[in-house]
Amino acid sequence: MRAAVCPSYGPPEVVRIEERATPILEPGQALVRVQAAAVNFPDVLLVADKYQISVPPPFVPGSEFAGIISETCGETDGFMVGDRVTGTGLFGAFAEQVATAAAGLARIPEGVDAGTAAAFGVGHRTAYHCLRSVARIGAGDDIVVLGAGGGVGLAAVQLGVALGARVTAVASTPEKLAVARQLGAANLVNHRRAGAQRPGSESSDGDLRDALRTALPDGCHAVLDPVGGALSEPALRSLRRGGRFVTIGYASGDIPRIPLNLVLVKGVHLLGFQFQDVPPAEFTRNETELRDLLRSGHATPHVGAVYPLVDTAKALRHVADGRAVGKVLIDVGGMG
Repeated sequence: MRAAVCPSYGPPEVVRIEERATPILEPGQALVRVQAAAVNFPDVLLVADKYQISVPPPFVPGSEFAGIISETCGETDGFMVGDRVTGTGLFGAFAEQVATAAAGLARIPEGVDAGTAAAFGVGHRTAYHCLRSVARIGAGDDIVVLGAGGGVGLAAVQLGVALGARVTAVASTPEKLAVARQLGAANLVNHRRAGAQRPGSESSDGDLRDALRTALPDGCHAVLDPVGGALSEPALRSLRRGGRFVTIGYASGDIPRIPLNLVLVKGVHLLGFQFQDVPPAEFTRNETELRDLLRSGHATPHVGAVYPLVDTAKALRHVADGRAVGKVLIDVGGMG
């Protein structure tokens, strides 16, 4: 089988296409013929050995895939050859075939294509669990979404709107903000020119703190931050008293240093997101609601770019340079 392989740590360009043996299954595993895989920022970090977990090279990067089961071994939780499934893992997705524990697979709903299924998992699941169980937003709440042009950010915009919140989207380019507007964002902030724009009004210059104050004079109920860096502190300052700041990741490459006096003075809650911290009953509820949104078409990932498997390095570079709008996919074996 063909696979994208990281032979040694480095920039995305170290990744190359190689022929590899078909994985041998262990009991409880399924072999999935991959149709589509999604590129996430941690994939870039793993290749560069800058993630919190190291994977010894050579390895196949890629953490999110969709495809068809071609073989099973032992008890596989009811999954059978021919089932259309999605899955996630730390690595291994950028290949024509993936061996994975059947217990971690999910069936693709009828009518949903493989590309949509691959793009949906990590970003939308992260955003929804954050919104429902960490930020605990409700109808009428004001939320700020940083990195609103990326996979998690755009998912948070779309899902926040679906939950009845008023969303202020913060992103780095007009193109990214235009998609956020299409998905229902009420306020738009370009943090590179630090202007705040409400639909139908002109943007104004100023720093991000001022832009958020203009957009949200009474402050916001919650901030979702998958970016970190210099954006975190002004976003934290935009919270109203008792608000919730959820840190998800650090796509900027810079872990922020937050003045804790802001937390004390404003009485806000500073929270981190990990899937395993969501209470089991809420996790099940969230997953059910999210799949219903996918099945009904009320939540659909925005795919900004698609690359063939041979161009995996280019896809990783696209994400590494911050050019991704929504999700970036790799067409491995036909995404229909």
